[in-house]
Amino acid sequence: WDKDRDGFVLGEGAGVMMLEEYESAKARGARIYAELIGFGMSGDAFHMTAPNTDGPRRCMVAAIKDAGINPDEVQYLNAHGTSTPLGDKNETDAVKLAFGDHAYKMVVNSTKSMTGHLLGGAGGLESVFTVLAIHNQISPPTINIFNQDPECDLDYVANTARDMKIDVAVKNNFGFGGTNGTLVFRRV
Repeated sequence: WDKDRDGFVLGEGAGVMMLEEYESAKARGARIYAELIGFGMSGDAFHMTAPNTDGPRRCMVAAIKDAGINPDEVQYLNAHGTSTPLGDKNETDAVKLAFGDHAYKMVVNSTKSMTGHLLGGAGGLESVFTVLAIHNQISPPTINIFNQDPECDLDYVANTARDMKIDVAVKNNFGFGGTNGTLVFRRV
């Protein structure tokens, strides 16, 4: 979300989470980091690489509805956040459309700023980061924001992690061709 950004760096890695029924995890004494409470998906097929705000907006709205929560219950959003001028503005605008005025009261970050873009591995690793943010009650930073783009006007947790209350978090991933996925996690 820096005005002088020039795209993303490729990264390498993966993240894996164990999904288990709550009662089963409790019965075996598992450490539960968070609960997956909602999922949304959309396919806008707008363009192979250019984004469209409607697909991501519909995806986030569907995930929030599936979770059975109101948008104002979300404190933290781990964005797709690729550091491209088109993508960053598009996701910022889609977040504002999905969350309304609450978009200015929650934090949004991109852990890609520290890992690079893992392409197919991005969603898994960034979901782990989102769950750890809930578990540890710390929003990771978005690094390398020194001249914030005025068209990207949300709180991106620039350069320094932030201790904060995170009861509900959202994770966005948007793919080439307009395939969009959003997860909603809740603190247990």
